[in-house]
Amino acid sequence: MEGRILKGIGGFYYVRCTDGEVYACRARGIFRKDGIKPLVGDHVRISVVDEAAREGSVDELLPRKNSLIRPEAANVDQALLVFALAEPSPNTLLLDRFLITMAGEGVPCILLFNKADLVSGETAAEFCEAYRNAADTVLTASALSQDMGALLSEKLKGKITLLAGPSGVGKSTILNALCPDAAAETGEISRKLRRGKHTTRHSELFALEDGGWIMDTPGFTALSLFGCEAEDIRYEYPEFSDYEGKCRFQDCLHMEEPDCAVRTAADEGMIPMLRYTNYLAICREQKERGRQKG
Repeated sequence: MEGRILKGIGGFYYVRCTDGEVYACRARGIFRKDGIKPLVGDHVRISVVDEAAREGSVDELLPRKNSLIRPEAANVDQALLVFALAEPSPNTLLLDRFLITMAGEGVPCILLFNKADLVSGETAAEFCEAYRNAADTVLTASALSQDMGALLSEKLKGKITLLAGPSGVGKSTILNALCPDAAAETGEISRKLRRGKHTTRHSELFALEDGGWIMDTPGFTALSLFGCEAEDIRYEYPEFSDYEGKCRFQDCLHMEEPDCAVRTAADEGMIPMLRYTNYLAICREQKERGRQKG
């Protein structure tokens, strides 16, 4: 039978098959031998070991549309990325790294700035404007109202959506509003650390009432851009595209080079300075990582 992996826990992969039944499956040893790991979202072929107990074996991974390393997932159509505007304060470097990662995999992003009620309207508007061209859709919410729920449901319909973001930003609350059957644990904010306690410990797919799937993933506080060269990062910033080719040097990295059109645009407010300074920081990180490898 064919099915889709909903979650993987303790060496078992829970596969929902075309007949609607969920089977707890072990992966065949050939996967470990070949260094292949089944991922949540994978289409697989299984054989039934015990029909009464709904147990089986994952025999084959079907071709993937894409695969992600952090968070681990396969066959994702889009990402719903949630960051809070306060409690915890947004780590925009982390946000940019995630957007770069998704862009590299060709995964469109819906960016939701949550807890807008904890900041001024001006602050919320500034963040939305800074990221207006960085994601396919940019939204704000203070609590998931019925209108916001309806808007998100429409955007998620018929697609596999990765729900991701740091701990404590409200992902579990959003998941519960979109998919009450998920019954996700809602975490509290650590007053001492001012960041969220981890409540989701594994990735899991949940079916949406209007069709499609949402994949809950563990919160993260760090994300590395493995395999991404500093010279390529500029192409993952859509705001730079209008200025590419207008610098003095064709191979301009938009850092310290003279007569850089991108840096001039940032200085003149045509490119959000927040995004440009994050770009510089990430480029320097990647250059330093490259030197350490060398």
